[in-house]
Amino acid sequence: MKTHFRLLPCALVLACSASLSMAQTSNRSGAMGERSSFIPYTQQGYVGLSAGQSKYSLNSGTGGFNFDDTGNAFKIYAGGYFNPNFGMEFGYLNFGKGHRLGGTTKAQGFNLSLVGRVPLNEQFDVFGKVGTTYARTRTSGFSGLGVQTGKDNGFGLSYGLGARWSFSPQWAAVVEWERHRLHLSDGNSNTNMTTVGVQYRY
Repeated sequence: MKTHFRLLPCALVLACSASLSMAQTSNRSGAMGERSSFIPYTQQGYVGLSAGQSKYSLNSGTGGFNFDDTGNAFKIYAGGYFNPNFGMEFGYLNFGKGHRLGGTTKAQGFNLSLVGRVPLNEQFDVFGKVGTTYARTRTSGFSGLGVQTGKDNGFGLSYGLGARWSFSPQWAAVVEWERHRLHLSDGNSNTNMTTVGVQYRY
């Protein structure tokens, strides 16, 4: 199961690549010239890659020890729109590692969200999203001082805000802030992710 979970990001990349290839043959098949998407009932399909930083809300244990709860994060995602303002998005997220008391906490998972956007002009739009993230987490290292090591997993609420700048008909730059509820071995964590990336619309 662990190996299959690690292979899922690669499968997502391959699926996105295949969808781009299929979409090229049907870009003009949508109603009123809208580009089609491989997600059922959606158009204006897109794929994206973003990277940035996560911030775990970790239990510091007892004794007032300092710890670093930030990690390098990235995500790969794809989506499409039901109409000009509402759509759906799914993707793989890696939250990186947070450090405390000589140990580490790390998490990765998959997200499914509904997306709403508001265009500001022909190049800029802002958007919000709400959905759920299924994540697997692992806390390792020193077991003591109020920190419980081990693995956990489960679904949690997710939401976020972002802005997009379209610098060409197909390419856009995206900045996002997201919050994901993760299940850790010593309690739940509201983990933030702030990323910058690029998005290709097909």
